[in-house]
Amino acid sequence: MIAERILYEDNHVIVVNKLPSELTQGDKTGDATLPDLIKSYLKEKYQKPGNVFLGVVHRLDRPTSGALVFARTSKALERLNAQFRDKETNKIYWAIVGQKPPQPSGNLVHFLKKNEAQNKSYVVADGTPGAKKALLQYRQIAASERYFLLEIELETGRHHQIRCQLASMGCIIKGDLKYGDKRSNPDGSICLHARTLSFEHPTTKERISVVAPLPQLGVWTAFQKD
Repeated sequence: MIAERILYEDNHVIVVNKLPSELTQGDKTGDATLPDLIKSYLKEKYQKPGNVFLGVVHRLDRPTSGALVFARTSKALERLNAQFRDKETNKIYWAIVGQKPPQPSGNLVHFLKKNEAQNKSYVVADGTPGAKKALLQYRQIAASERYFLLEIELETGRHHQIRCQLASMGCIIKGDLKYGDKRSNPDGSICLHARTLSFEHPTTKERISVVAPLPQLGVWTAFQKD
C-alpha cells in the first residue's frame, strides 16, 4: 500500500519510497505507474472530485528503489524543478556491489555518452561528441561475506550515471545485467537505492530531509539498519 511508503506529505509535496519494480513514468509495457498509484491514494484520502494534480519532479530507473518527491501543486512543481535543475537538493544512494572498491572512498570523474538505441551509457574519451562529464563521490560503509555496501553522492545527474561509473571501476551493482553483472535478481531489480533526499520546501522554505527504508528482500537484508 502507498500509505505505508509515504516518507513525507502535506498540501504541496509528497515523498514516497519507490519499490524496485515500479515505473516513475509510463513506458511501452503499459504497466501502472507510481504516479498513478499516488493519484488514486490522494483522490481517495481527500475525497477529491475529478482529476488529481501530481507533478513528477525527478525519476528513478525502474529497477531502482528509494525516495521520490512529487509536487501536489503547479507552483510547487515549478519551484522543485528549479531546485533539481540548479542542484540545490542533496541525494545519497546506497548500492550493493560484488567487488570491493579499489579504495575505501574516492571521487569518480568520467565522460559518459548515452546510446539511445540500447538505453545505456558508456564511458568515452573527453571531447567525444555528445559526451557529458559525470562526477560522484563514493565510500564503502559496510561489507558482508560476499558483498560490499557503498554510499554514493552525486554531483551531476547523468543517464545511468551510478550504474555506469561503478561498473567502470569494476564494482558492478548486484543484479545489473545491463552493466555487466552475471546474474539478475529474482524480481528484476538492481541493488541501487535512493537512501536519503533533502530539499527546500517549495512554500515554507524549510529544509526537508527523508530517509527511505531499504527493500526488505534479497541481499539487502544483510545490511538492514531500519
